[in-house]
Amino acid sequence: MKRRIQSLLLLWISAAGLLSAQVSPEERRRISELSDADHKQMMEQLGISSLRPGPSANPNAPNAANADEAKVPPYFLPDPLELNNGIRVTRPEQWPARRAEIFELFDREIYGRVPANVPSVRWKVTDVKEDKDGDFPVKIKQMEGVVDNSSYPTVEVIIRLTLGTPAGADKPVPVILEFGFPGWVERPRAGELTWKQQLLKEGWGWAVLNPASIQADHGAGLREGIIGLVNKGNPRKPDDWGCLRAWAWGASRALDYFETDPDVDARRVAIEGLSRYGKAAAVAMAYDTRFAVAFIGSSGAGGVKLLHRLFGEQVENLASPAEYHWFAGNFLKYAGPLTQEDLPVDGHHLVALCAPRPVFISAGSSTAEGPWVDAKGMFLGGAMAGPVYELLGKKSMRTMLFPPEGTLIDGDIAFRQHEGGHTTGPNWPYFIQFAKRYFAQ
Repeated sequence: MKRRIQSLLLLWISAAGLLSAQVSPEERRRISELSDADHKQMMEQLGISSLRPGPSANPNAPNAANADEAKVPPYFLPDPLELNNGIRVTRPEQWPARRAEIFELFDREIYGRVPANVPSVRWKVTDVKEDKDGDFPVKIKQMEGVVDNSSYPTVEVIIRLTLGTPAGADKPVPVILEFGFPGWVERPRAGELTWKQQLLKEGWGWAVLNPASIQADHGAGLREGIIGLVNKGNPRKPDDWGCLRAWAWGASRALDYFETDPDVDARRVAIEGLSRYGKAAAVAMAYDTRFAVAFIGSSGAGGVKLLHRLFGEQVENLASPAEYHWFAGNFLKYAGPLTQEDLPVDGHHLVALCAPRPVFISAGSSTAEGPWVDAKGMFLGGAMAGPVYELLGKKSMRTMLFPPEGTLIDGDIAFRQHEGGHTTGPNWPYFIQFAKRYFAQ
């Protein structure tokens, strides 16, 4: 129980955006106050006076989130294969029309719209060196994506990207792009390779995109970053993009760069992320069809988990001042006058937007990671997208039964709940084998 509480506390701290940088108590207080103020002005724009409080991640709290399957009430899911006019999609040629409807709902109600006037990005390589990572020679490039801020010079945005490819490779290689941070140290179990070493062993490359260089992970930063630059420092409108769309936009700009780099096979680039960056990876995969494969780690609520399902983190938590900035302002309505039952789309729609491209959904152990991210809800998000994959001639999970821990459910949508905590680490070997099928084509 102590281990579970510690894991849940880590998730709560992460959700507050305090792990992305070491900040002073004064700066933390400033961020909190500005986030609260921005959250309040968005509620005023929406005409909402109050929001329902979300459940607690602490299982011992009086308002603890539901972690009991027997207490999950029945819920109704909107059908990804039913057009807004009620007509059923039964042929592949009908899917683009339904896909456009789903995008519109996500844009308006969940993640927000990317403005038409987002400025261009100019990439430059700032450093190149050859090194060894364990037994593997690697060429590492540091890149900066300088965003044109001529329309509003007050805000500067420089996207930070690192690329590692096998030194001496004689042809372009597949690359896995991760949302991550410089200096973040992965500590694999004794005798195991890091994720970067595993990729280099395959002859593949890795890349790390710093999301904080695109958009800060708090509401206080919405007047800055790429969102603030486009808005010229003004508050967002209710359907403007939030951080998840902004981070996904940044991943697409990294892919723009890969298309110009002779070391990278840009047709074989996968996107990977964990937790909030698992959400961002799913959004990036859905909105940019150039990504070939996705590795979605513990994305939880706001990612591929079913929000209609009352288990673990809920809409009310996402709409709080700690997390609302990930979404469009309109999303707050579902913790106020509306409820999760009113959501027109859910996690299975997000997976469906990735079709027919392959998606690997990763979760941690129910005991080590805890119930907050809702492993079963993420599994169902993948499973309920299956009819779209089948319509398009691909293989779904072909089961609705939540598998035992350590079981690989393996179609063009895959799922595995590993034995570790809030990490993708133990699932990297399984993802690599999954991606090989597609990178070999």
